[in-house]
Amino acid sequence: MVLSTLHTAGAALTVDRIIDVFPPFQQQQVRVQLASIIVGVLSQTLLPTVDGRGRVAAVEVMTASPAIRSMIREGKSHQIPGIIETSQRLGMQTLDQALLNLYERGLVTLDEILLKAQNRDYLRSRLQGM
Repeated sequence: MVLSTLHTAGAALTVDRIIDVFPPFQQQQVRVQLASIIVGVLSQTLLPTVDGRGRVAAVEVMTASPAIRSMIREGKSHQIPGIIETSQRLGMQTLDQALLNLYERGLVTLDEILLKAQNRDYLRSRLQGM
């Protein structure tokens, strides 16, 4: 098992960062290899709690489903967030879904989730439905 930390803003960007370490002529081979061995990516950000006494993690979860593996292999990592968003039944969640959950549970403020959101329009539309 390999665990690593990278400073990226989401699972898709983590995949891109890993591939971009290699020279362009090797990147397709790396995509194929990474797609076959990856198990998942957790991407987190910490937010101050409402009471100001601590922090809570918002965690994006990407698991290596066949669709995710295909997007990595084909160099279509820009489509990964959409797959994550629609794959909650597989245990995946976007960072924005995690932020919304923390807000709904009363653990963080609206201002904080909007600061950390990857797609503020998504959050605003979901909040209007609440």
